[in-house]
Amino acid sequence: MKSTFKYTFSFCLLLCSFLVTAQKTIVKDSTVIKKDSIKPKTERYGLRLGVDLFKVSRSFYDKNYKGLEFVGDFKFSRKHYLAAEIGNENKTVEDNQLNFTTKGTYFKVGFDYNSYENWLGMNNMLYVGMRYGASSFSQTLNNYSIYYANNYFPKPIIESGEKFDGLSAQWIEVIAGVKAEIYTNLYIGFSFRMNNLITNKVPENFDNLYIPGFNRTYGGNFGAGFNYTVSYFVPLYKTILKNKVKEKSKK
Repeated sequence: MKSTFKYTFSFCLLLCSFLVTAQKTIVKDSTVIKKDSIKPKTERYGLRLGVDLFKVSRSFYDKNYKGLEFVGDFKFSRKHYLAAEIGNENKTVEDNQLNFTTKGTYFKVGFDYNSYENWLGMNNMLYVGMRYGASSFSQTLNNYSIYYANNYFPKPIIESGEKFDGLSAQWIEVIAGVKAEIYTNLYIGFSFRMNNLITNKVPENFDNLYIPGFNRTYGGNFGAGFNYTVSYFVPLYKTILKNKVKEKSKK
């Protein structure tokens, strides 16, 4: 009787230890499943392409202007973007003494730094940046009038039509702007630019008063401008974000 009770107690004790071990294994496995079910946080990287709406719309309401500019940027880190613009302009300027037409193409390359802290999955921008710009263009002097100190007599207008080809200019731009997502992957933005000429090939007996991509020179090396863009973001790849808070707590 004693031996039977002894074997029965040993069997029950062994069964209880087995159940406890099995329960611990199940709990551990469920914890692993829960951990695995949490999706890692990712950040999108890609190419954003668009057009300058200001130049497009101006081409419709300003008879003296035709222009088109394409813009693009590539996100290569959380805060930094490579950026570029390419375009062409055909602008007729009517001053008191001169009437001339400038035609040419230009491109700009540089970078942007985004100071805005985005929510996860967003690519809004509050940024500053720089560009190197270069333009190749021609000038046509349509007509001009001779300046007289005495304004009592009408100024005679002299028709010219003289053309100056093979002109070029290079400059540096400092930029500040905003880009905001209004729909999935669709962005609108605007930027202000301060320009300074590096090189300027000036024709004989004339001056480059307007340079495509640079705007008016204002009688010197200084220029200013802005653009208003609509662009579309094309995601190319994603990277997993590390949880910096957990890493600091572990340390």
